[in-house]
Amino acid sequence: MADRRTFLKTLAGGAAFLLTPAGKLSSYTSVTGKNTFAVVKGRDTAAAVRKAVELLGGMGSFVEKGETVFIKPNISWDRNPEQAATTNPLVVETVVKMVLEAGAKKVIVADNTCNDARRSYKRSGIQKAAQTAGADVPFMEKRKFEKMNLDGDVLKDWEIYTEAVEADKIINIPVAKHHGLSGVTLSMKNLMGLIGGRRDLLHQKLSGSIVDLASFFKPELTILDAVRILKANGPQGSTLNDVERRDTIAASTDLVKIDAFGIDLFGDIFKEQGLSGFPHLQLAEKRGLGSSDYRASGYVEIDLGQV
Repeated sequence: MADRRTFLKTLAGGAAFLLTPAGKLSSYTSVTGKNTFAVVKGRDTAAAVRKAVELLGGMGSFVEKGETVFIKPNISWDRNPEQAATTNPLVVETVVKMVLEAGAKKVIVADNTCNDARRSYKRSGIQKAAQTAGADVPFMEKRKFEKMNLDGDVLKDWEIYTEAVEADKIINIPVAKHHGLSGVTLSMKNLMGLIGGRRDLLHQKLSGSIVDLASFFKPELTILDAVRILKANGPQGSTLNDVERRDTIAASTDLVKIDAFGIDLFGDIFKEQGLSGFPHLQLAEKRGLGSSDYRASGYVEIDLGQV
């Protein structure tokens, strides 16, 4: 299955869009030691983010000096942080700081929003937080999307944001929330914000589409924002009654584990259907993208308390 790194190598060879299948991807494994999935709870959000990444070996295990890193939060909606429809800005700010501390040359934070980008970037608090931390926060201009061959099972050719493809690393920062069509939107679905075109057309084969995107982009690291989760009326939310404060951060290189963990955060809402009610998990496992057994060897959980 083609991925963005294969794309870059092919581009360098002068055949930008003629990708050849690279076989099934092997399961994600940590290159940083025994911890492959970290959950940190605590009222201090910045400390929780830092601890979660530290438990996986530190940001230096994922980012090398001089690299350009693309950070993909959820900025899709014209909502404030308390509504939990977008990624918590403090989580984004902390990750930007950590990436720069690890020696990155440049950090880009962007999303192809559903609501007006200028309003969404501002009201979510992410634009200011990321810029304050030292990131470039561009709006995704149409001219920066190019049709590329994803070589997916569902997605063959689609418009992709070039700055995400050209970056050395992608760090994915979804927020845990309910979604009217897919049940939840977590790590894999968050990658839809890196593509253009008629994204609504993907809803007919949504599970296969988001697995194709996960296979193509292959984020270096995913950090799930569950400081607040949106438990109903997603993906935008309705009232603050839809929101539950969980003060939880999860981090892993395994998108499937992140999504399985995120689903469990919703408790009884999905109890009857369980993980089997989310076909994208089964598809991703079959493709070798990871495992839904997030509590397997390598799982670690820490509670930092209410300080």
